[in-house]
Amino acid sequence: MVDAEGVTLGHMATKIAMVLMGKHKPTVSEHYDCGDNVIVVNAAKVHVSGNKSEQKAYVHHTGYPGGQRSVPFAKILDEKPEEIVIKAVKRMMPKNKLGRHMLSKLHVYGGAEHPHAAQQPQALSIQSKN
Repeated sequence: MVDAEGVTLGHMATKIAMVLMGKHKPTVSEHYDCGDNVIVVNAAKVHVSGNKSEQKAYVHHTGYPGGQRSVPFAKILDEKPEEIVIKAVKRMMPKNKLGRHMLSKLHVYGGAEHPHAAQQPQALSIQSKN
């Protein structure tokens, strides 16, 4: 379990991606999924460095001519803060079927509550350079 409050987005995403891929274990292998589940809480309170909160935008293309769309970071943080963490981790995972399966073990919540208390999640500490 990771508490995203006040933690830099990039530092947190790299640590989460390593745990999802299983690279923190001595039995890591590239051809099977040996990673752990990760729960992220307080995604709405994630921190980005510099002027990224005003200048960063997420860009996608609809597939039609002139269909490039961009959404500012601040708007996504207000409406769907979980998507920011999911996109940051997804872009650090392998781009294949195994990577998509590993990403399904990521559970992100905007607030402090989560429904996984019965699994007794262990806290994963992430040191931020604030």
